[in-house]
Amino acid sequence: YNYRLFLYVLLLNITGVLIIRSASNQDISMVLKQIVGILVGLTAVIILSLVDYHKVVSVAPLIYGTSLAFLLAVLVFGVSRGVARRWLVLPVIGQIQPSEFVKISFVFFVAAMFYQSTDRETIIKTTVVAALHVLVLVLSKDLGSALIFFVAYMTMLFVATSSYLWFGAGIAGGSLAAVAAYYLFPHVRRRVEAWADPWSDIANKGYQVAQALFAIGTGGWFGMGLYRGMPEKIPVVDKDFVFAAISEEMGALYALCVLFLCLGCYMQFMLIAIKMQAMFYKLIAFGLGSVYITQVFLTIGGVTKFIPSTGVTLPLVSYGGSSIVSTFIIFQVIQGLYVLKRGEEEEEENSSEEE
Repeated sequence: YNYRLFLYVLLLNITGVLIIRSASNQDISMVLKQIVGILVGLTAVIILSLVDYHKVVSVAPLIYGTSLAFLLAVLVFGVSRGVARRWLVLPVIGQIQPSEFVKISFVFFVAAMFYQSTDRETIIKTTVVAALHVLVLVLSKDLGSALIFFVAYMTMLFVATSSYLWFGAGIAGGSLAAVAAYYLFPHVRRRVEAWADPWSDIANKGYQVAQALFAIGTGGWFGMGLYRGMPEKIPVVDKDFVFAAISEEMGALYALCVLFLCLGCYMQFMLIAIKMQAMFYKLIAFGLGSVYITQVFLTIGGVTKFIPSTGVTLPLVSYGGSSIVSTFIIFQVIQGLYVLKRGEEEEEENSSEEE
């Protein structure tokens, strides 16, 4: 078992619970919901430890159909918060964000397709399916998730084919789509304008970014102290902008530690991915790793004004049951691959000793 990865997850979860209490004006109900999400995630981890991932190859079409059906359900019946339509309301369960789980099934689907073949026909078919996922997310105005899907697919395509031609064509297509999104969606233009110059309209479209920068600056290196800041002044601070609350109350040094923990998780993902010999498992590790690090980059980059805000959460830290559970699933899959690889190495050592 990779105990280093387990420690990283534990530290990020503790940070999340602490800062959510502050960001919610010490609302215990939100803290309890976050803890319930963690417990559900741990339950999913136990269940997934019994699953043979290789069997996914035979049900790849089913995965594709189910994933796309969930995204279409959000597009038609989903609930909007702000601009994006991301949530479904289900009986008993309540609100869930299907895209958080679909990104995992999407990675498994692409891995299964490229494991079977990387010929021209398979690449085109898989690209069409990937484009359909991204298109539905764009129509739901969930552009942050669409970008995560795109990066994951491009990463897996390059790992599977090692073709700079396919990779370059994908990047060119994605760049054109980004330009089109800027002109087609007013909220994208607003976010880009707020990123470029939040001070020109600080009371309106630049308010969120400006408040986040004020919070980071106020915290300094060591922070104002837990529950002594004013994170509630930042809209959706418990989700998209949780990194600003961490910087304000715990300081830039602690915020950097959180960033390094996230990078440490990603490095563990990549070390496992590189060691995997079976292409199917290698693709899964690279795909889930790209999903994770892209989400971290989009969240922290948006808060620090490095890139425009995209409305995605910081994994394991931000408030949200769907985000917590899906991230636990991602980490358990990686842990499963680590255990599998360790088992193979031990078998090789034993066989060499017998010889």
